[in-house]
Amino acid sequence: MREILGRRRRLRFRRSERSVLPGTALTCATVWQWPVLPGVGLTAADGRAGAAVRCACPDPECVVPGAHPFDPGLPAATTDARMVRWWWEKRPDAPVVLATGGRAPCALSLPALAGARALVALDRMGVRLGPVVATSTRWSLLVAPYSLERLGELLYAKDRVPSSLRFHGDGGYLVLPPAETGAGQARWEREPALDGDGRPWLPDVETVLDALVVASSGAPGGGSRLAY
Repeated sequence: MREILGRRRRLRFRRSERSVLPGTALTCATVWQWPVLPGVGLTAADGRAGAAVRCACPDPECVVPGAHPFDPGLPAATTDARMVRWWWEKRPDAPVVLATGGRAPCALSLPALAGARALVALDRMGVRLGPVVATSTRWSLLVAPYSLERLGELLYAKDRVPSSLRFHGDGGYLVLPPAETGAGQARWEREPALDGDGRPWLPDVETVLDALVVASSGAPGGGSRLAY
């Protein structure tokens, strides 16, 4: 009997975890005005519960399993409450995907180990960070919206930047917590801190990029620890 009750508790926990996703999507879209859409999610590899999982998209070699848009595609991202409710009524366990760029937040991401080390370095430098999304493979630092033109100017002005940095701007996306992906669960390493307007505070991309370059340049081995 104890085993059965324990199993039921685990099932209730999983259901309650999934039930968070529709609320997360609505908060992002309607309160924070972040355009979102449902991610593709994961599926059992052989169709049986408890089996190994893979991306629910048709690509058997998907490089970001469960962590990308599929149907609808990225251009469908919206802040419209009715559409968001409809999507998550149909798929309550769908990951919440943020469409970056435009008026929405952008992001800079690094491999997980480099990201963890970078945050320690930025904290020591006194840099105020915004939300940070962490998975087992990459950490993403959310920043205020930037254009590709501005990003290009900032990068052009640098002698070098960590080679593993990725930039999520116009036409990009980011899976938000608490999503379950092929890389494990996405979580907030730094939770959003709300500003006076009730939206998460976001740092300027130049501040974060400058600090990352400084941290990389001052790292042992010429910055290799931020270039994994």
